[in-house]
Amino acid sequence: MRVRPTLSWTPSEDLPPGTTDPGPVADALSAGGVLVLSGAGISTESGIPDYRGENGSLSRHTPMTYQDFTSSAQARRRYWARSHLGWRTFGRARPNAGHRAVTAFERHGLLSGLITQNVDGLHQAAGSEGVVELHGSLDRVVCLSCGGFSPRRELARRLEEANPGFAPVAAAINPDGDADLTDEQVGDFHVLPCAFCGGVLKPDVVFFGETVPPRRVEHCRALVREATTLLILGSSLTVMSGLRFVRQAAEAGKPVLIVNRDPTRGDRHARARVALPLGATLTTVAGRLGIPLDGQATA
Repeated sequence: MRVRPTLSWTPSEDLPPGTTDPGPVADALSAGGVLVLSGAGISTESGIPDYRGENGSLSRHTPMTYQDFTSSAQARRRYWARSHLGWRTFGRARPNAGHRAVTAFERHGLLSGLITQNVDGLHQAAGSEGVVELHGSLDRVVCLSCGGFSPRRELARRLEEANPGFAPVAAAINPDGDADLTDEQVGDFHVLPCAFCGGVLKPDVVFFGETVPPRRVEHCRALVREATTLLILGSSLTVMSGLRFVRQAAEAGKPVLIVNRDPTRGDRHARARVALPLGATLTTVAGRLGIPLDGQATA
């Protein structure tokens, strides 16, 4: 039986304070071999909210769990109605300065790898290559019966045809692409089966309560072993899927650096936490390293 993960975390008073000096990040990047682990916080400047933080979606929204999705047809109806609406907004998000800076660091040979906990595809949209999507991606759909994959855009087209006129106004869009809708707004939304076998379709993302594929976890552990420094960007590290890599790096004596305005569960393992907005911080770091962003000279 899979156990639902903890969805909230309260910082203890003995965590080290954050700093406003991005110097340690610039120093680590200048030496190269940096492995980046990004979280929802790097996408907030693209209009996608994070789970925690000051205005995090968990204060008003509990994400769909794997157990609920697989056991209840009504839960799947609610999920797909909300996700279909959210996809329209989610798909319009564009990379911000933080994503562009990470891509620039990669292209200048300063990174050994990039792992993201996000499912929004914005690192790839910014031009990053070899991104390890720890929790999968919303732009793919998988059938739970035959295991076949298909593009999300194809399912979106089918859902549009099956639900003409479906256009409720959502209260908010969440980091998993789920829109906040009432049961009345969901109504009798028509959920579609796999076009090949008639099975249940699920976005190719790791739901809360679901396990990250072991092979993917081992690949990430190998990246940690090969890196000289682990740089956390915009993750509270509340759930173990990301925190385990911080612990692995710390136990191996590798420096851990965090850029996140709020305290994180990994602060006690970090050399420093830069408590500043990500886009501005990474742009400043790029400027110190003489790395241009978007083809323009940095200040």
